[in-house]
Amino acid sequence: MVMELLVTTSLFLPWPFSGISCIIQGCIHHRGQSGFHIKLNMKSLITADFSAAAVLITFGALLGKVSRLQLLIIAFIEILMFAVNEFILLEELKVADAGGSMVIHCFGAYFGLALSFVLKRPEDTDNNAKEGSVYHSDIFAMIGTIFLWMYWPSFNSVLVSPAVDQQRAVINTYLSLVACCVTTFAVSAFINTDRKLDMVHVQNATLAGGVAVGTLANMIIEPWGAILIGFLAAILSVAGYKYITPFLDEKLHIHDTCGVNNLHGMPAILAGIAGAVAAKLADADDYKDSLGSVFPSDYSSSKRAGYQALALLITLGISIVSGAITGFIVKQSVFDPPTSEQLYDDADFWKLPEIVDNHNQPNAEIPLHRGPTTTRTEAPSS
Repeated sequence: MVMELLVTTSLFLPWPFSGISCIIQGCIHHRGQSGFHIKLNMKSLITADFSAAAVLITFGALLGKVSRLQLLIIAFIEILMFAVNEFILLEELKVADAGGSMVIHCFGAYFGLALSFVLKRPEDTDNNAKEGSVYHSDIFAMIGTIFLWMYWPSFNSVLVSPAVDQQRAVINTYLSLVACCVTTFAVSAFINTDRKLDMVHVQNATLAGGVAVGTLANMIIEPWGAILIGFLAAILSVAGYKYITPFLDEKLHIHDTCGVNNLHGMPAILAGIAGAVAAKLADADDYKDSLGSVFPSDYSSSKRAGYQALALLITLGISIVSGAITGFIVKQSVFDPPTSEQLYDDADFWKLPEIVDNHNQPNAEIPLHRGPTTTRTEAPSS
């Protein structure tokens, strides 16, 4: 019931807010200067698109629970806070985050989860019958998974230095994705008592390796290191969909519609931790001339590792606090929050086809409600 909203937010919102992001980031990067011009180049445009990706990740946690006006306000505030966090990490601390695991995935996921926690109302029904999927939408979502899987190496390598660093980022990402994909199928079958594969796991957890290796994509981690990261990311993501998402919903009242914590949040934390370890172990003899393109040349190994860990903590802090504050803002009645009856329903916003009578239409599709651990499917975002 929320497919129209998902598709249109993915198509419409990134474009205007990418432009806004260019302006905000330009102002932050040129703060204190007089008569400056905001320069547009390939890097600034890509970074602006990355900020829109963080917003779409946030929407994954909120899908079906917010109005169009709320989405617009959330996107504007998040773009601003994204730029602040990115400036602190990449310009002040100068940490390595080639694929944006901390800047994009971690920030977007926990900004959204904090919002979801604040927006949760006592009268909202858990396990809403409309919060489900049908067979054809699951198959449709797999198209997104396949495209993301194919292009994730270019996503992780687009902003790193060309030649050696870029080649290293592509190889590390590819190996991590392969290991993650194979492990996801194995763990999905193992974790289910009937030994069947779960489409939610296949749609999402197969991509977690790309997130988990993003921070250290252009670092020398050896092939076995990239494979190990993909292996761990798959286990973490599948276990998250099976156990952690229901726990967050039932015990902590943090509802995660698309499971962004499992695909983006926890793998990004894994990336941040692994990045700190890899930064500590970085050896100039191994990197040769490319060490300075990954880390600042005047940083010691301890300083590199410390700043990488600090960057993860700063991202978590800014995203959670700003997400919670944004939640308190947009839950006010002036921003038209949906009623409990409007949750996960597009009927108030879209012209929908007439509902067919499933008893008279033998070929009509019936929603596949698969219980609280598997109804939160995601058309995977960035």
